Amino acid sequence: MSVLRNLAAAASLLVLAACTTVGPDYKVPVAAKVNAPTAQDAFIESANPAVSQAPEPEGWWKLYDDPMLNGLVQEALVANTDLRIAAANLARAHAVAAEADDASSFSATASAAAMHSRESGEQFLKAEQLPVENLADAGVKVSYQVDLVGRIRRASEAAHADAEASQAALDLARVSVAADVARAYVEACASGHELAVAQRTVDLQTRSLEVTGKLVSAGRGTSLDVTRAKAQLDLSRAALPTFESRRRAALYRLATLTGKTPAEFPRQVEACVAPPKLSQPLPVGDGAALLKRRPDIRAAERGLAGATARIGVATAALYPSVSFGLGAGSTGLLADIGTAPANRWGLSSLISWTLPGEGEHARIRGAEAGADAALARFDGTVLNALRETETSLTVYAHELDRNAALRSARDEAAKAEAQAQTLYRAGKSPYLAGLDAQRTLASAEAALAASDGALATDQVNLFLALGGGWENAPAAVVAKR
Repeated sequence: MSVLRNLAAAASLLVLAACTTVGPDYKVPVAAKVNAPTAQDAFIESANPAVSQAPEPEGWWKLYDDPMLNGLVQEALVANTDLRIAAANLARAHAVAAEADDASSFSATASAAAMHSRESGEQFLKAEQLPVENLADAGVKVSYQVDLVGRIRRASEAAHADAEASQAALDLARVSVAADVARAYVEACASGHELAVAQRTVDLQTRSLEVTGKLVSAGRGTSLDVTRAKAQLDLSRAALPTFESRRRAALYRLATLTGKTPAEFPRQVEACVAPPKLSQPLPVGDGAALLKRRPDIRAAERGLAGATARIGVATAALYPSVSFGLGAGSTGLLADIGTAPANRWGLSSLISWTLPGEGEHARIRGAEAGADAALARFDGTVLNALRETETSLTVYAHELDRNAALRSARDEAAKAEAQAQTLYRAGKSPYLAGLDAQRTLASAEAALAASDGALATDQVNLFLALGGGWENAPAAVVAKR
């Protein structure tokens, strides 16, 4: 009857545990910045004709329609070392969550031991020596910890929130890697473009020097004209190494991002002399889509969920801990193991309770403060995401205006340079006028080339701020042990 009473008590506690969970149930606070109406609206700069409110597509880099860029991004999403780290961290977080889930299930242990020994006679109040015996012990124990007030449940919630935050961290790493690859590709191509522009300027001034020399030899100029032409040519040549070093650095960065050594940099990118361009308005969506899509916002929200669950874990320490166990086995002489005289079994229950003190209440206050900090971090992440996107949109819009003005200035400078050269060769204009026209054209060409590269970089930065591209990314390769 006592066994039945124990089982009835255990059943009652299990029913109680099923409906009692201490600590707050998680939900996104109403006052959180993510719920602000202004955070859900269209972006301030979305009225610019260069962008559209169409949703950002998966794999945004494919909008450039550049097979080389597509291949590099896909390669990096598989082999990048940062992604391998994030994938390993995610696997570890899943393992911790599985361990937390297992705490609410039955646990079983089995043991077996054999011993060849002689016991002390005196411990049994005997003067004679006891015989040598073969002893054995074998048994199985099954135990179950009752989640009386939901401590295990809250711990599991916290562990799963951490795992989901790790998943978001992996997605964030994918976003960053894709943007880093696109940025390095743009840098390599833009540097190649600027190098080509600078080389054309050098070629133009080399021919101008040759013409100037011939005109001076024919008596239509002075040696000062030749000296000035040489100085301008040397100044233009001085810009070439800078562009070459920037292109090399970008190529080496591409190699590292794709999991290769610098010596294995993509040779085909070395020939790129024009940054990629979009053939359509850049799709940006709206604030509501941004807040759902950005992985760092999701990670911060899951961090808040985990911090809220840990309040329940700390609160559960105020209540008793209840566990039940059932054991059976056989102990005795080796020859008698498994027989009725050696067999044993037992049903046990254990209630332990550390009377709450200031330490337990301090841990609760600490958990609540941690949740407050997590909410502030969540709000800060939301505000930062909106700021980054609006800033990137503004920079992109103004660079478009600057690029258009520079392109017009370059076209006018080219016309002026051609006219100056024609007049100089006809003897109707001094050499200095032609030299100034060349300098203006070279400066305009260089400024436009730099703006073309900045425009492509601004597009990548805007895509990065929008936080997409991770949705169907391939899994990173993680070494198996």
